[in-house]
Amino acid sequence: MTSQITGHTGLYALLGSPVAHSISPMMHNEAFRLLGIDAVYLAFDIGTDHFAQAVNGLRQVNIKGFNVTMPNKNLMAELADELSPAARLGGAVNTVVNDNGRLIGHTTDGIGYMMAAKDAGVELKGKTMTLLGAGGAATAIVVQAALDGMKEIRVFNLKDGFYDRICKIAEQLNKETDCRVTVSDLADMAALKDSVQTSDILTNCTNVGMAPNTDACPIHDTGIFRPSLIVSDIIYNPAQTMLLKKAKACGCRTFNGMYMLLYQGAASFRLWTGKDMPVTQIKAKFF
Repeated sequence: MTSQITGHTGLYALLGSPVAHSISPMMHNEAFRLLGIDAVYLAFDIGTDHFAQAVNGLRQVNIKGFNVTMPNKNLMAELADELSPAARLGGAVNTVVNDNGRLIGHTTDGIGYMMAAKDAGVELKGKTMTLLGAGGAATAIVVQAALDGMKEIRVFNLKDGFYDRICKIAEQLNKETDCRVTVSDLADMAALKDSVQTSDILTNCTNVGMAPNTDACPIHDTGIFRPSLIVSDIIYNPAQTMLLKKAKACGCRTFNGMYMLLYQGAASFRLWTGKDMPVTQIKAKFF
């Protein structure tokens, strides 16, 4: 962001609810400043009730691009004029590029996770993952990991409103990629144990263990952990969830969701500007 906003300053934004806690405005505005880009990034608290009107208003004022967070990611996929392959498969959008009035929907959450894994020294291509949860972030990770060449993904989720949706996504991924994706009931402890014991990585995409409920853990039997297992948690508050603490105590390599947040933002930034976010400086300042 330049020191002075002018009539030429480009607008970018975050739409969701709540958004006051988000560090995305700080990340993107600092990146604009470092690269000398005349643009500003703002956060708007918009829920589903007025989301379509807000998107239309942003289109009319020729916004350059915007991020979408909960609870609007699935709705944005319906409103977009065009979807990237990952956004189409997952049915969710977190990044929108305004191409001369045509809104192109992308999802960078999965890219963020894959880059965070790489940052942690973890190679996921050709590997097997057990993944807990089937919400928006989980879906984005499953889709991107499958597109990026993961061998097998075993999704475990309670039979709630997300279950049928992830089953349909898994069916589509099995048709369109070489990755084998299966879905099982998270309540099936025997199946979960067998899956973890034959996986290269366990990833928690549920909110179990998130502040303020920091004593909760999605895995109760730590006997399924082994030193060769990599354990990740997309939660970043707290930085060390109970899951990661227990996994570390068993000798597992671990990483949390903080850098997933950084890298999904970096992927959005590149889609909008065609430039690489200066992640080293952003990481040092905000993470």
